[in-house]
Amino acid sequence: MNILILTGKFGMGHWSASQSLRQQLLRAFPQAQAEVVDLVAYAMPNASKAVYQCFNLLVTRGSSLFNMYYKLTENVPMEFRPAFEPFFLDALEELLDWKQPDAVVATHPMCAQLVSRYKKETGSSLPLITCVTDLSSHSEWITSGADCYLVGSHDIRERLAAKGVDRSIICVTGIPVRSEFKRPVRRKAGRERHLLIMGGGLGLLPRRERFYEALNALPNVKTTLIAGGNQKIYDRLAGKYENIEVLGFTDRVYDYMARADLVLTKPGGITLFETIFSELPMLAWEPSLQQEKNNARFLVKRGLGRVAPREPDECLAAIRSLIYDDEALEAMSAGMHAMKAQLEEESLGHILAALAAERGVRA
Repeated sequence: MNILILTGKFGMGHWSASQSLRQQLLRAFPQAQAEVVDLVAYAMPNASKAVYQCFNLLVTRGSSLFNMYYKLTENVPMEFRPAFEPFFLDALEELLDWKQPDAVVATHPMCAQLVSRYKKETGSSLPLITCVTDLSSHSEWITSGADCYLVGSHDIRERLAAKGVDRSIICVTGIPVRSEFKRPVRRKAGRERHLLIMGGGLGLLPRRERFYEALNALPNVKTTLIAGGNQKIYDRLAGKYENIEVLGFTDRVYDYMARADLVLTKPGGITLFETIFSELPMLAWEPSLQQEKNNARFLVKRGLGRVAPREPDECLAAIRSLIYDDEALEAMSAGMHAMKAQLEEESLGHILAALAAERGVRA
């Protein structure tokens, strides 16, 4: 069985979900081939970097404009037409002819739209599995060519069904994360507290020095700060404070989650489910992007975490009020444990096995 996973690096969440799906597929089907392809980089090898830089600039500097577009199109009952669609369709057709996949998994809505359009125009029966990588029912994810949807929660299943998607092809799997996050540690109350702070792929962290001074002074609290791509913050803070460990990029976030009592981070879809599978209570930075606002609402509604204001003093107050509250932390962890029991994590394997059998392909 040959599975092609298509994605785009519009934020690293889509790429991370794709890698997690690949890991999951190869664990379920050791003899299978599963490859992740950044469709934008494949179609535009000399321009993709500029495209992604423009997108990052939009979401960091023009979030209000991005949110306006997102809200205006959220419930539009139509299939979206990506910019330069003919160009991308030509690249997609070339890629599919080359790779000859037995099924495609799309972790970005643009990829799902393009594969659906390809199927419609060519009459192809190539199975398309759409993995929704936020707690979103935005219409951009809905295509006539999708054979299955993988979504993060039962609420999203119901919202997609309300928009006309056949409920029987929507599987509530949670958003895919690496298997290393699925070994939660039972944390004991009454010991030294560990706070994990992450700035996301772009390393978005508070700039004010007094925030870190106050953080360092929290009684009985050790903090690990993952600066990600924020080299300025890393250079400024590394080794400066006794109770704050500062890291740059790391691919072992699961190790730091395993020893933490609380994480303060952006509420991206991938990060949210990494904390859920780790059963690690979350304080979410007050989000600016609409998708992250949806994720934060889910977090609070389910009692899995809280939202921390952006203002440094108020953020510190939110940390203090939660990190010493053993009862609240335990309730959040228990809520995450209960939610995991409701997920259909093995659905993708069953779906692909059924598709393989239907198409006469060896799984």
